[in-house]
Order: sequence, then structure tokens, then C-alpha cells
Amino acid sequence: MNLPINTLYCIGRNYVEHIAELQNETPTEPLVFLKPNSSVQCSGSLKLPEFSQNVHYETELVLQIGADCDDIAPEHAHTLIAAYAVGLDLTARDVQDIAKAKGLPWTKAKGFRGAACLSPFVAADRLPEHQNIEFTLKLNGELRQHGHTSHMIYPIPILLAELAKTYGLRRGDLVFTGTPVGVGRLQSGDVLELDLQHGLAQATFTVA
Repeated sequence: MNLPINTLYCIGRNYVEHIAELQNETPTEPLVFLKPNSSVQCSGSLKLPEFSQNVHYETELVLQIGADCDDIAPEHAHTLIAAYAVGLDLTARDVQDIAKAKGLPWTKAKGFRGAACLSPFVAADRLPEHQNIEFTLKLNGELRQHGHTSHMIYPIPILLAELAKTYGLRRGDLVFTGTPVGVGRLQSGDVLELDLQHGLAQATFTVA
């Protein structure tokens, strides 16, 4: 799908084991934050921000919204999905930790240039079972993250219904649906290989 990218909605703490690895609390409702669309990167070398010494990778299933919607029932929400991708929500963890301690927004930690990496998109009709989608990350050839939509705390229909009702979804919006366990620090020279549904979409990024 070749849609202009609008708002990037990101969901935090949507997998139980990831919550445990960062010693966070389980949210009582979807935890939503935003990235600017200038943070999107679809290929090439990743340049880590100079203001952080601890940038983490977080691999996620990404939804592309195909229609405007201000309210929809969860059982119909999947009809809003135009396409899927696998992406990286790069996070300046040291900057985020300081912001969290002070009760400040995470924008600098999550929204820097190149912080939203994407594979090519796959049309939604090629993945008709939204509750049965897998994605993986290999770091330097070693499997580090393996996510499955059935393991989400807040499944895709709930997320989309909540986003539509609260913010209003628009054609071209992206939804990063949360990361599974296995996040870690990036270093210069690291090679990240993303895979969606056993080769349906793939992308490789190298840290400069």
C-alpha cells in the first residue's frame, strides 16, 4: 500500500514478559504515545542519536490504517487495516528513564530521526487472521525477539477501537502495537533482520 504516512501511534507495555523484563507495571488501559512521521526510516544505515548512550531496539507489528474512522466496534475494527509491516520502535532508554523519573513526556527518547524503522508493507488480505501473526528480529544472526499477536494484552481490535474513539484514526496512520520480550542495547556495526510471517515481509538495518 502506498499511502502517505500521517500520525504514528505507538502502544507501550502490551506483552506481559516485556513488562517484566523492564520491571514496569501492567497498564489498566492501552498505553499510547506518539512519534513524528519524520522519525520513519524504511532502509539503510541507522544513525543513533548523539544525545543517548543507550539506544534499545523494540520489534513490533505495525498496522497501516486505510480509512478514516472516529468510532468503531472492536468486532469490526480489523476492517480499518490496509496493510501490515514489521518495524522497530527505537528508544533512547537513558533519556526515557530520566523523563519517566521526572514525569515528563517521552518524545525525545522515542521520536528522534530514524526511530521508527519499517519493512515493506503487506496488504491486509494476505494476512486475514489478525490474531495469528508472527514476527521476529535477528540481531547479528541470532534470534532475539519473537512476537505473536495472540500474546498481546490488548489485541488489535481493542487497540483500534480505542484509538478511533479517543483520537480519530485517519487514512495513512500507523499503529505500532507493542514489543515482546527480548529488547536490548544497540551498538555500532549491529545488523538487525526483521521478518513478518515467515518471509512475507523482511527488512535489514545496520547500525552506523
